[in-house]
Amino acid sequence: MAGLIPVASPLISATESRTTALRGFWHEHAQIFIARPLQIIATIIVALLFRALIHRAIDRLAESSAEGKVPRILGPLKERAGHSGFWESAGLVSERRRQRAETIGSVLKSAVSFVLFILAFMVIIGLVGIDLLPFVATTSVVGVALGFGAQNIVKDFLGGIFMILEDQYGVGDVIDVKEATGTVESVGLRTTRIRDGEGTVWYVRNGEIVRVGNKSQQYAQVVLDIPIAVGDDIDLARSAITAAVDECYADEQWLPSFIGAPEVLGIESISRDETVIRLVARVKVLEQWRVGRELRGRIVAKLDAANLASRLPSKPGGGSGAN
Repeated sequence: MAGLIPVASPLISATESRTTALRGFWHEHAQIFIARPLQIIATIIVALLFRALIHRAIDRLAESSAEGKVPRILGPLKERAGHSGFWESAGLVSERRRQRAETIGSVLKSAVSFVLFILAFMVIIGLVGIDLLPFVATTSVVGVALGFGAQNIVKDFLGGIFMILEDQYGVGDVIDVKEATGTVESVGLRTTRIRDGEGTVWYVRNGEIVRVGNKSQQYAQVVLDIPIAVGDDIDLARSAITAAVDECYADEQWLPSFIGAPEVLGIESISRDETVIRLVARVKVLEQWRVGRELRGRIVAKLDAANLASRLPSKPGGGSGAN
């Protein structure tokens, strides 16, 4: 019995072989089944975490901007509209600021999400082991094709972004964009909605707006050209016009609409039939039409009292304009 040599059991040898093979398999494929999935999950979690943090910061910035607390770094992006009593009472300043802040915040959050997801996707593709060069080349070709096909949409989108950042106009402004003139009811990244004096609503694409005339920023001016006959007394006419505008400026009902005292500049033009005297008054935004109508009525009454209105056009204030 002492001289016998123990022989390993075939069952134990097979078990050890399978265990060794399994260990070798996991050692060879641990990178694929454990490390890479963990790296991919970590990449997604980090991207979502950064996205949530940046979105939260953008929301805070948009809320502070909507309340009028613009950070120093965004000082140049402040509203250009004059904060007149009319704007404050109508709520247009706060509405304009809120809409602008929400739009800018939405654009910033969309851009951040797009950049982070693209970066995370490229990192995941690299972890999987796919060569990025063909992917980047294909994406570039597809991007160029989509750019040519959707260039009008891209043009409208970029035009809307720059329009909002530069505060060219906002909700409540009266603007002239050549295609339509009226009050801005909404401002979007692709279109602007305008309601004209007849009540018609116009939808103007931002990319098609070449020039904008904003009649609601800081102040407005009433410019009246009053015609009198060539043979009439110019000094008497000027005195009558000055008396009319002085009375209007001294009226407590109309005084809040003026920024400064109206000024009779003098003779603007002379022709065979008439002499034109120009009057200029600086008023608050959106008040120029109302003040202009009142001034025309008072001027016509004064000229009529001085027997100088017989040769005026049949419509009060004819030949005059308000800008």
